[in-house]
Amino acid sequence: MNYTNLVEKLLKKCIKLGADAAEVYFQSIRNLSIQILNSEIETIEEASSQGVGFRVFTGNRMGFSHCNNFSDRSVEEAILKAIEFARLASPDEYNVLTDDKTVSEVTGLYDKDMSAIPVDSKIKMAIELEKAALKDQRITKSSGSSYREKEMEIYIVNSNGIMKNYKTTSCSLGVSVVSEKGEQKTTGGESCSRIYFEDLLPVEEIAAVAARKAFEMLDPVMVNTQRGAVIFDSDAGRALLGGIITAVNGERVLQGASFLRNSLGEKIASPFLTIIDDGTRPKGLASCPFDGEGVPTRKNIIVENGILKSFLYNLKAAKRAGVKSTGNASRSGFSSLPGIGAHNVYVPEGKNLKNEIIAATRKGFLVKEITGYGIDPVSGNFSGGASGLWIENGEIVHPVRGLTIAGRADEILNAIDMIGNDLDINRTFATPTFRVAEMQIGGK
Repeated sequence: MNYTNLVEKLLKKCIKLGADAAEVYFQSIRNLSIQILNSEIETIEEASSQGVGFRVFTGNRMGFSHCNNFSDRSVEEAILKAIEFARLASPDEYNVLTDDKTVSEVTGLYDKDMSAIPVDSKIKMAIELEKAALKDQRITKSSGSSYREKEMEIYIVNSNGIMKNYKTTSCSLGVSVVSEKGEQKTTGGESCSRIYFEDLLPVEEIAAVAARKAFEMLDPVMVNTQRGAVIFDSDAGRALLGGIITAVNGERVLQGASFLRNSLGEKIASPFLTIIDDGTRPKGLASCPFDGEGVPTRKNIIVENGILKSFLYNLKAAKRAGVKSTGNASRSGFSSLPGIGAHNVYVPEGKNLKNEIIAATRKGFLVKEITGYGIDPVSGNFSGGASGLWIENGEIVHPVRGLTIAGRADEILNAIDMIGNDLDINRTFATPTFRVAEMQIGGK
């Protein structure tokens, strides 16, 4: 099917049926999922789907509808429904479509060879990953391994003369295992996601991390409630800082539902902390040449050396705020309206080795896992359950479970005093290990 001809035809139909302006968002996806348990195939699923969303405007009124059937009757019904919804909606002067015909240059988004690799090879790789994790004698059983891949194509066309498209791929390989000792059972998992199949990490490397995460948490010891240094492992760092990304959502800021709403240009964190959202990073898992409205993506510096520099906007929120879109319109698919979301978020790495941060900590808590929602984007409060490793005199002495850590965002962020150099830039939200000089740690 010629998708360019299809979306142009659908756009013309929107105008012909009565829309003053319109946008057509087309999405085509192919997914493959392989699940392995004890060297046996549990499931193999491959599915393809296509669909189209219509945003139509009558004056300042907007209506939306979608369909995944491209027959003339189904398409016409969907468009007429969107037009009907628009005529019933309240007028809103902030309903706009982009007229920016440019796209950002982003390299490394599509692996043309991925689909040609035999499924048998992908099954074998997942089986080998599970076997590699079970080689460690401290691992007693497997919770399963998996391989997944996705191939997606996006088209956006609108009545302002916009016609844009791109293709992207992604794949992931992961395993989860169990370590047992007496009545104790601890689990550990690790996965690797990449745009290109050939960039996946070796199975031995993924397996070793999964096994370590399982057995290092055996024989936990509870500690007393106290204040102390808290080191956030790279896995736990994004759980803490995720609330900041939610708080810089431009729509939330306009609604007053962000603890950062009055902080633009002000110091909110330690000078050690910088946070960047980059939709143009080469081979970035969330990179794309334009966002969910067709606006070119870009590199946004959210926090720079502790200073809040930017909120994130789509077109509607940006117009309400009197600023330009930051290229952060997000869509979960053809059946959704544009929201606001980040692309590839990361904290640039610092100069310290992870072991140096541990060695510099007289007494503290190395957090490996957080349960909860991170910093609350409305209040700025943080409280969560945590597990990890206890540190005394610069050395790890035992694992700990069932602790709570708490504080206010301004206290936590301004107390960051060391940043590691162990950043994994391949994640969509990546932080290196970092230390908060002091936090409340709840134990026994």
